[in-house]
Amino acid sequence: MQGVQAITARMAAIEQAIATVGAARTPPTTTSVATPSATGTAFAAALAAEVAGTERTTGAAPTGTLPAVDGFTPEQVGNAAAVVAAGRGMGLSLRDQAIGVMTAIGESSLRVVDHGDAAGPDSRGLFQQRDNGAWGTYAERMDPTASAQSFFRALQRVDGRDTMAPTLVAHAVQRNADPQHYARSWDAAVGLVARLTGTTPAQVAG
Repeated sequence: MQGVQAITARMAAIEQAIATVGAARTPPTTTSVATPSATGTAFAAALAAEVAGTERTTGAAPTGTLPAVDGFTPEQVGNAAAVVAAGRGMGLSLRDQAIGVMTAIGESSLRVVDHGDAAGPDSRGLFQQRDNGAWGTYAERMDPTASAQSFFRALQRVDGRDTMAPTLVAHAVQRNADPQHYARSWDAAVGLVARLTGTTPAQVAG
């Protein structure tokens, strides 16, 4: 609802700005105003740009407040922040949050991808979750927060995960063909979580 309200408020602001510009450009000796077609075109273009900007940030933390992290784009850092926030909201440890980020790096390079692979053509989103009913709707699988919550709910059912290698915890949830697939992403995930939470890598790794 907040996104809808923001767009509605922005629409009003755009309309006012266009009206102001149109009035400023009107010669003082005439009462003519901008033609409806010109005004409508300007408004449509401005609104399209505004909506596009809103859609790009839906589901992720605001990139303007996030740190720059070497090796990652603002989009990737924003998606990692959404994973961290989801884990924190569920009361999970920094290590669990890092396992979530590690898994998303290994599955999608921390991008919300709208395609799968040969092994899972119906896989979608940060975690490449399958369309089998276990991971929610298409919209949920494509949403960074909702998909992370689904991942963490499954992770919470992994007994003894605090003593397991992180890649094996991720494998227990994802069932990747290679149990060691995520190991290469662990250090990067720990560093990301440390930057996002203001902690140290040692605190994150546990």
